[in-house]
Amino acid sequence: MSGSRIPEEILDVIRAAENFVVVTHVQPDGDAVGSLLAMSEMLKDMGKRVFAFLDEPISHLYDFMPGCGRLNSDAEEMSRFIAESGTDICVIALDCGEADRIGRHRELLMAVSPFVVIDHHLSHLNFGDHRWVDPRSSSTGEMVYEIIEALSQTPSYDCAFSLYVAICTDTGSFRYECTGPRTFEIAGKLVELGVRPNHVAGLLYENYSPQRLKLMQMVLGTLELCEDGQIACIHVTRDMFDESGAKVQDIEGFIEYARSISSVKVAVFIKQTWYNMVSASLRAKGGCNVADIAKQFGGGGHRNASGCKFPGGTIESVRQQILPAVIDAIASGGDRNSC
Repeated sequence: MSGSRIPEEILDVIRAAENFVVVTHVQPDGDAVGSLLAMSEMLKDMGKRVFAFLDEPISHLYDFMPGCGRLNSDAEEMSRFIAESGTDICVIALDCGEADRIGRHRELLMAVSPFVVIDHHLSHLNFGDHRWVDPRSSSTGEMVYEIIEALSQTPSYDCAFSLYVAICTDTGSFRYECTGPRTFEIAGKLVELGVRPNHVAGLLYENYSPQRLKLMQMVLGTLELCEDGQIACIHVTRDMFDESGAKVQDIEGFIEYARSISSVKVAVFIKQTWYNMVSASLRAKGGCNVADIAKQFGGGGHRNASGCKFPGGTIESVRQQILPAVIDAIASGGDRNSC
């Protein structure tokens, strides 16, 4: 059982504290939201007081998840909760590879001690008082399950549902390299607790808005292949969001279509999502470590999934920086075709 790797001091802190603020990273994905909800549900079932904080309201892509109505984005309320708790309080940060990913209220949260970090990113930058970082885990949701089991707790149905969503989304529905025997074992236990995989899949992948599909059509229209089809590049602009009526959260999963092309080794998705900010997501199929590419530009992530940001950049300027790095990473010698 991988739960034996959990630092004992983290379990001791969870047992001892009575008040918890549970947080995750900005622009949370399914693993982040699912882990946040599951950890909060477990703590509540243990009789703890819990403030489950999101930097911004939950994405409509995940508003079907049980308990999401208890997520709170009010920093003033969180500050009062922390003050009322006195010294008997702990912050748990989930799925955050670095402190900056906590968001706008990082300083308020990190002033609390003990500060516990649970994460599975290979490029994790150490922060907090106590850390459990396990890149071997498929997801932070898998790690939260291990904590629940190590504390001799039985997940409620809502907790199990959230964990299944977390694991399912971060493994690409159990397709990615990070998926191991323990992942399937845990998923099986969650199914035994009442989670129906077909129900979850319907909510995750058959619950899109017309605006999302319109934006997807526009983004896929930008598809370009280079290096004999080994690299696929797509992009999105603010104008595309305005024209389609879609939200920033709607682009989640778009890069998988570029990655799914049979010849592609690395997919690149360049995103103009906020004013004066362009970011890039990278996805690989196993032969190329895109976390190393992202690290060159101050980013990070997993071997097959990573990202980085370019303040003040443009779609084209980022493209000109990222593509040579990707080409260098996958090149095996010989002539290179321009993209």
